[in-house]
Amino acid sequence: MTENTNTAEQTTPPEMDRVADLQKQLQEARDNYTRALAEAENTRRRAAKEREDTAKYAVSQFAREMLTVADNFSRALGAVPPEGLDDATKNLVQGIEATQRQLMATFDRFGIKPSGQVGEAFDPNLHRVMSEAPSADVPAGHIVQVLQPGFVIEGRLLREALVVVASSATTTTTEKKLDTSV
Repeated sequence: MTENTNTAEQTTPPEMDRVADLQKQLQEARDNYTRALAEAENTRRRAAKEREDTAKYAVSQFAREMLTVADNFSRALGAVPPEGLDDATKNLVQGIEATQRQLMATFDRFGIKPSGQVGEAFDPNLHRVMSEAPSADVPAGHIVQVLQPGFVIEGRLLREALVVVASSATTTTTEKKLDTSV
């Protein structure tokens, strides 16, 4: 035992410097290793997030195109008079309604949800105000009429809703003119 103690005491200063350098290099290597592990983990998480986003939003462009089809179904149904239809026309309308329901169910399965319902509070991130209208039934700043429904996919805006928003009951016509000229 005394031999080991004597050996440690007999270590020369250059050897001590060499040991200190090696310890410093070891610490640097450990730091680099830890950083490399952290970077690899961050890269793995980033790649997983990108894969998840790609899977969620891959259908976005296709869905935007299909929104036009949904709009055309709504326009077709809106153009049909409510009464006085013969049996063939009634069957055609029922077929269009069934196809529209199926399309909306498909949208729902893929996380595509409508936004901009009457009575909902105006949200500039989801809605575009086309005009304002006084309303006794709906509070100011809420949607009175939906001109074109908006849609979101997995919480991300796909198309904004075009809406008419209730104005405050005290707003006068001249105040509206001043607001629009700004």
